[in-house]
Amino acid sequence: MLKKEIKDFISTLKDLDRKIVNVFLAVSVLQTFSWYFTSRRFFRENLFEYFLQHKDPYLIEYLYWFLGDFLTFVIPTIFIIKFFFKENIADYGFRLGERRKGFVLSIIFLSVMIPIIWFASSSNDFIQKYPHLSSARESWNVFMIYEFGMLVYMIGWEFIWRGFMLFGLEKKFGSYAIFIQMIPFVILHNGKPFLETLGSIPGGIALGWLALRTRSFYYCVAVHIGVMYSIDLISVIRFRTNEYGIGIESIFNIIGDIF
Repeated sequence: MLKKEIKDFISTLKDLDRKIVNVFLAVSVLQTFSWYFTSRRFFRENLFEYFLQHKDPYLIEYLYWFLGDFLTFVIPTIFIIKFFFKENIADYGFRLGERRKGFVLSIIFLSVMIPIIWFASSSNDFIQKYPHLSSARESWNVFMIYEFGMLVYMIGWEFIWRGFMLFGLEKKFGSYAIFIQMIPFVILHNGKPFLETLGSIPGGIALGWLALRTRSFYYCVAVHIGVMYSIDLISVIRFRTNEYGIGIESIFNIIGDIF
């Protein structure tokens, strides 16, 4: 009985699409590696003490995470595409694709999100959470370094889901690949504020759709980083000016305080 089950299991494995299996396995292994070795938690537990003399060790912690995840998600997957799948990385979103469509859709997405961010940022709780690196509120130099690091991170983050996984599964599953890549994207938001995690469901679907429509994950990077930059910048400006209103008068007050 057991021998037959093992034989049937092996036979089933042989009949599977090897590319699809490798996409699922690669994503699982790389995300696991990220969770255990390139996370802020790993840095805090194993490396933080070596940077205590640095003027901002928490900035180093974030940069470790940003660069570590970029290298984890991008380098191995490009290697897999080129040498295992023997395919062109452009077919996985590494191209500008439908430029006009990508530009217009990105502007529409951001035009919808930025007003929402403006209203949400009127909450003091919101301001206290963003940017995640608190020292970025105090120094524009730290803010710029932090945001550049986030851009590097976002390229890796968007490529693993809206590049490698999405386009790797598209031929087999068609548009259903949008929903498949959305699932781990949402799971990885667990632990964040409820509304943010809930919002990652339509967000993940929308970004997957955007990537398929444009044949590029670049526009997903633009939208995602545009949203994050807007959240952080608006939060810092509100924090520095102590202006938490949402009307036109508040906008003029903020502009007056800045200039």
